[in-house]
Amino acid sequence: MKDKVLVIIPAFNEEKNIERVVGNLVKNYPELDYVVVSDGSTDRTAEICEENGYRLIRLPVNLGLAGCFQTGMKYAWEKEYACALQFDGDGQHRPEFIGMMKEKLDEGYNIVIGSRFITEKKDFSMRMIGSRMISAAIRMTTGRKITDPTSGMRMFDRSMILEFAYNLNYGPEPDTVSFLVKQGAKVAEVPVKIDERTAGESYLRPIVAMKYMLRMLASILIIQNFRLRKR
Repeated sequence: MKDKVLVIIPAFNEEKNIERVVGNLVKNYPELDYVVVSDGSTDRTAEICEENGYRLIRLPVNLGLAGCFQTGMKYAWEKEYACALQFDGDGQHRPEFIGMMKEKLDEGYNIVIGSRFITEKKDFSMRMIGSRMISAAIRMTTGRKITDPTSGMRMFDRSMILEFAYNLNYGPEPDTVSFLVKQGAKVAEVPVKIDERTAGESYLRPIVAMKYMLRMLASILIIQNFRLRKR
């Protein structure tokens, strides 16, 4: 279809953030297309989108990030978008970096990651430590250095849209990025800044974050060796 970017916004119970996030895109970035995928939200996320006339896919049940994102990628494929961006509905991702990510994608990359850590000074936060451990696992198994594998701001070309849209075992997580790198996908990073969540509650509480990190490490180091890719 177009060379325009489709911004896919997975949203679960983001009634406190969604109007600010989408309103900013509509007002200040009209060159971007978007779709909100309400993942079985039990609050007013979907209603707020409908009241404002936002482009919305309303899932009747909660599918989790993988299923929600896959829905958005199916939309991107069917509407013939050349590329799609994973963009959080909590207000942490900043759209001013999308143009730079698109420029990098146009250089011939399949995946472009908005990285928080390319220019950031080292620290010993749990977030940084976990990301570095996952990064080390990816480098060990693929030979490719990715400084911020846990970043949720990722752009995909049309070949990757197809992968995520019609392979049911694909979720937008670091282990899938690692798997796709092994399969020949070209990945680049560009520096971005991520804002702190200002409203609502993140599901990645400390214990959940620790379990997530361990699950990603096990998947990258072991499970990905047995994963099959549809052709």
